[in-house]
Amino acid sequence: MLIVGGDAQDREALLATLRAAGHRLVSVPDASAAAEALGSPGFDTLVLDLGTADLSLATLRHALAPAQATEPDSLDAAERRHIALTLRYTGGNRRRAALLLGISRSTLLQKVRKYGLE
Repeated sequence: MLIVGGDAQDREALLATLRAAGHRLVSVPDASAAAEALGSPGFDTLVLDLGTADLSLATLRHALAPAQATEPDSLDAAERRHIALTLRYTGGNRRRAALLLGISRSTLLQKVRKYGLE
């Protein structure tokens, strides 16, 4: 989750609340830092103070949906990434990961070996 702008005190209160709820957060103070952060993968949520002084909605729109469409991942790559994220979320607990993924534990173990996630 990327948190952008806002009053420093309010931003810290929001960060504390979201961290307590178990979210992984990156906080940036302004729009230029947000544009740089959005260039790296890994964000699925953006919390934005629309009153941020140097915010350009056009630049933000471009950062979120670039003009050039990127080629989608293969199904194997998407599955590998999703399994890795689920294992990270469960702290490596394969039984819980299999339950969250809706597959049997033995199927998960096969996929872990297949994708080298051991």
